Amino acid sequence: MSETDKFIAMVSAKADVDLRLSDFQPRSMLVTPAHHVPRAKFAAIDYHNHLDAHDPADVLRIMDECGIERIVNITMKVGDEALAVMRRFHTFAPERFSTIAWMDWSGLQEPDFFERTVERFRRFVEAGACGLKIWKDLGLQVRDANGELLRIDDVRLAPLFEEAAKLGVPIMFHIADPDAFFLPIDRFNERYEELAAHPDWGFHGSQYSKDDLLAQRDRVFARHPHTTFVAAHMAEKPENLAYLDNLLSTCPNVFVDMSARTAELGRQPYTSRDFFLRHAGRILFGTDLVPEIEMYRLNFRFLETSDEYFEYPSHASRQGRWNIYGLHLPDDVLRKIYRENALRLFNLDQKPGIPR
Repeated sequence: MSETDKFIAMVSAKADVDLRLSDFQPRSMLVTPAHHVPRAKFAAIDYHNHLDAHDPADVLRIMDECGIERIVNITMKVGDEALAVMRRFHTFAPERFSTIAWMDWSGLQEPDFFERTVERFRRFVEAGACGLKIWKDLGLQVRDANGELLRIDDVRLAPLFEEAAKLGVPIMFHIADPDAFFLPIDRFNERYEELAAHPDWGFHGSQYSKDDLLAQRDRVFARHPHTTFVAAHMAEKPENLAYLDNLLSTCPNVFVDMSARTAELGRQPYTSRDFFLRHAGRILFGTDLVPEIEMYRLNFRFLETSDEYFEYPSHASRQGRWNIYGLHLPDDVLRKIYRENALRLFNLDQKPGIPR
């Protein structure tokens, strides 16, 4: 055996060749500047979060620590339960919490469902809701009285969108998930570990592809130019900012929120920064993560610094094996994204009910 072969054999013997992928936790050897951002540079509104299970006092302490002026709770309750959640937060701190209502599909098989949906929506806005969220069960799960999968662009939903325009509150859409969730869970899927742990998150083989779902949603945007829409999670397409640039350029009634998508945005910092500068007036700060001090600080670091290759804020399971880079946005852009864009969407002229 040559000396080279001996060396290779020695190295191979030392390496853990049977290491499982789930146990592989590499530590970066990069040494780069790191900036701690304890508070947002400007007062911030978290436009996308879910607080139903949280104590408002506990959340408020985190908000004060991090410079969060207000959180918009997208309640996942419907009916009287949702109203009770609204009262709990709005009564505790009316200037610090707002609520977006959740689409209620109960009674969909009844002939008057679509008319009653408009009435339900109106009731919540009168009670203080600042919008309505339609989730991905539309287009993927919800079926009408004929057993057909209800399309996002079904014309029977048009009165709901027109009512939103009359009431002056936005409709938020979250009707798909990351591109990887619509692909086979195999060795080519960049989010294999996440999907292997949560295979029910995968939508490969659904009746409608992700492109179909987005096309249906985008037709709704175009059909209702007087209605304001918020396309959550960077319109479900942070992997392709050219598509998103075209969407915002052709649909002036659409905003996007950045919630839970720093993982995708932060790994393409040049493209993302250009996009944020180009559409600064249409992007909303949001997190969609459990309110925690470190979570907010990672978001601030992403927006405010030029730090390289650091962890992104995420749920318990990371979204993929990469790190992110900061965008180092200028102050005028930060002000819009953190707060000013959200203020434009709050309907301050609506009649007072439960304080928002």
